[in-house]
Parts: sequence; C-alpha cells; structure tokens
Amino acid sequence: MKSGIRKIVASYSVVLSLVMLVISSSSFAGAKIDTSLVGDWTGTIEFSGAKLKIVFHVVKTDSGTLSATMDSPDQSAYGIRASSVQVKEDSAFIGVSSIGGAYEGRFSATKDTIDGKWKQGGVTIKLVVLKSAAPLPVVTMKRPQEPKPPFPYKSEDVSFKSEITGMTYTGTITEPDSGGQFPAAILITGSGAHDRDETIFGHKPFMVIADFLTRRGIAVLRVDDRGIGGSTGNKMTVTTTAHTADAIAEIGYLKGRNEIDSKKIGVIGHSEGGVIAPMVASESKDVAFVVLLAGTGMPGSDIILAQTKLIEETEGVDSAFLARQLEDTRRTFEIAKSDKDSAGAAADLRSYFESTIGEWGAEIKKNGGKPEESIDDKIRSLLNPWFRYFLTYDPRPALEKVTCPLLAMGGTLDLQVPAEDNLREIESALKKGGNKDYTIKLLPGLNHLFQDAKTGSPKEYSQIEETFSPQALKIMGDWIVERSRNR
Repeated sequence: MKSGIRKIVASYSVVLSLVMLVISSSSFAGAKIDTSLVGDWTGTIEFSGAKLKIVFHVVKTDSGTLSATMDSPDQSAYGIRASSVQVKEDSAFIGVSSIGGAYEGRFSATKDTIDGKWKQGGVTIKLVVLKSAAPLPVVTMKRPQEPKPPFPYKSEDVSFKSEITGMTYTGTITEPDSGGQFPAAILITGSGAHDRDETIFGHKPFMVIADFLTRRGIAVLRVDDRGIGGSTGNKMTVTTTAHTADAIAEIGYLKGRNEIDSKKIGVIGHSEGGVIAPMVASESKDVAFVVLLAGTGMPGSDIILAQTKLIEETEGVDSAFLARQLEDTRRTFEIAKSDKDSAGAAADLRSYFESTIGEWGAEIKKNGGKPEESIDDKIRSLLNPWFRYFLTYDPRPALEKVTCPLLAMGGTLDLQVPAEDNLREIESALKKGGNKDYTIKLLPGLNHLFQDAKTGSPKEYSQIEETFSPQALKIMGDWIVERSRNR
C-alpha cells in the first residue's frame, strides 16, 4: 500500500489507539429516526492510486434506533461497530469513533446512492456509496476463545446511577456460582467509545478476561462507555479525568453489593484504560490492586509519535517521507499543546496548515475534496478536548502515588504503546513513589491487544483468531489471586 493512502486514511485497523482523532457529530444530535439508511452500502475510497472498499451494514434495532457496522475487506477488517448512525432530512451520518472516522453525505432522489465524504485524522476523502439490491453477507470471524453459555458462574446485566457523576451506567457483572465476599475487578476500556466487552473487529477481549477471572473466583464488572448501550453521556466529549470519575463510580457500585469484598476491589485498564487506572488508584483509597495492560508511562504526544514511527516502518513507508510526516506531526502537537486558548491555538494551526497546503492540497483536490475543509477538520481534531488533554498528560505523577500492588504487562510487538520504553518508565515512577509491591512483565510476541502476533501491525488484529493470550491471562489471574489472598 502506498504511503499516501496510509497517511491520509490512517489505517482503518488502528484500534484502541491513543492516537484517535475524534470527528464531532453534534450537528445531527436529536435527529428523527429515518429508515432510509437501513440496508447494505458499498463504496471505494481512492487515494494516490490505492483503493479501499468500504461496506456499511445498517439495521434498525428492536428499540427503534439505527445501528451499523463497517467492513474494510481489503484490510480483512470486519464488524467495526459504528458509534453513531443518524439521518436528518436528506443527509446521513455514520460515526466510527473507535478508528476516529466518520462518513457524511446526501441521499440521491431515489435514496439508493449517497454522495458523501469519509473523514478521518483531519483529512476528507470523497466516498460515494451505493445501496445493495440484496442483503450482503456479514462476515463472521472465528473467535474460539469467546465464551458461550451455559457459564459455570453467575452473569447478571446491571444498570445503576452514580450520585458522583450523575450518569447512568449499564454493564455486566460475573460472579462465582457460590460463596460470597469475592474479590472483584472493574475493567476500563481503551480510547474510543466501546461496549462492555471492548468489542473490536469481532473480538470481545473484556468478555474473555471476565470469563477467565470469574472461573478463578474473582467477580468482574464490565461497563458500557458513556453513550454506548444504556450508559448515558458521551465519552468522546470529555477528557480522561471524567473517565476516572466513571471508574470511581463503578467501584462505589461494587462496594454496595453484599457479595463483594469491599477491601479487595481492583482496576484493570487496557491502553487508555491503563492511563486511567493509576489515576483512579491515586485518587481512591478503595483500590486494592491495579493491572495495566499496555498502559503508558510517557506523555501522550511522545506515545503518538513513537506509535506512528513504528507502524509506518512496519508497513515499509519511505524513510524520508516518514521523517517529514513525524516532523509535521510534532509541529502541530507543539501548537496544540500550547497554553493558548482554543481560539488562539486554532489560529496558529490554521496559519501552519495554510503554509504547508501546497504539499498535500493538490492530492485532496484530485480526489474531490476541499483543502480548506481538511484544514477545518484537522484543527477540530487536534483541539478536541479529549485529544488535547491526552497530548499533554504525563502519567508518571499519578503512578508515583500508587501504593497498592500493581501489575504492568506489555507485548514486545505492541506498535501502539511501545512496551519496553513504557514499562521502564512505569517501573521508574513506581520506584520513585516508594511502591513496595509491583510486577513488570514484558511478554514476547504479543501485540497491543495481547494477541500472539507475527509483526504487531494493527492490520493483523482482525485476522488473528486468538482474542487474548492464554499466557497473559494466566499471569494476570495468578497475580490477582495471590494479592487477594495476601490482602
């Protein structure tokens, strides 16, 4: 695949990534439900001679709302869940926040064509999709680890409201079938809007983790993110600090259940969840243990630059092109991280993009886009509150305050949160803070999702049948059981 399409599309398969740039869909808020979008839609993104087929599967749910998944067959990526599906008059919108993308367009008079644009990573590309006359097959990937009922434990769907946040949360709690006063863990998802299973590309890693730990005698609560399922709010409009409050609220809920040992409640965070978990532990005395799965020990801007470099190198991007891309990214981050208010930062970003538009504007025009719109999208993405906060956030001060037992794991093939560098910084911060019980595990051959991988490229995520390494599950389970006994 050519470097141009890689840079513009930013790889559909980069998921659970800390580099997500969010596209707002607020202009469609409150739109009346319209079934014109129900069906299967196909189109092709073209850029720099490369082509990517895109498929949207849109259905009407039993509750009367619209739901959709997206496929990118050329990348063997299927079942990417849409975070927002809306129709307003003659316009349609499909948001896919897990990859920082969105599709927006207008229906033809016959409602069988949508002339629109795909937006991702601050770039806009023309995309016309056609409605299929007959239903298209929905590809189901093999996921042998996904647990199937009947389960040898209790599984209960729950809903609760927090006085702390004012939010209502929906999720699932799994508990051993007998006994009581169980140790428990809450699972914290990575960046993007995820359901309780952290579903991505047909994988349900949090379901697999919950099943494994509950069979080991540990109760597990996994919750839909804000705006997903029955949980209220919108995760993509708040910063990481709000997600910290969500996790603390979930701990409060567990403390109110008689069968849970309130002194043995821990937090397990994946990716951005691994940023949130130490924040929770540093603010709440109710946290008995912390598990970081691909958690970070470096500032967000450093993570994204390292991530970009590793993924691009794995895909064979020209070194000179990559060097220019990294410098461009570094410069825009410096502006976005400035102390200026949003208006001032936006003006500086606009000035910078306009000064470089000759390098990329022609390609945008060639593919039916408008460079001016791309500048607006880039600015909106960079100054999104969540993203701007993440760029500047340094996780080390929070890690220094964590005094409870902590397990940090990372894979050698993690290209999104480079494990060796981040684990080193995590350990350094824990030592500095005086933590007496921490375990650092660098696991050979595992990628960002803790799958046994070949290269670690995000393109492999959907192609790998394994959802979560059995080795990593065992290490985590043994460690939590041991700490729960000691405490």
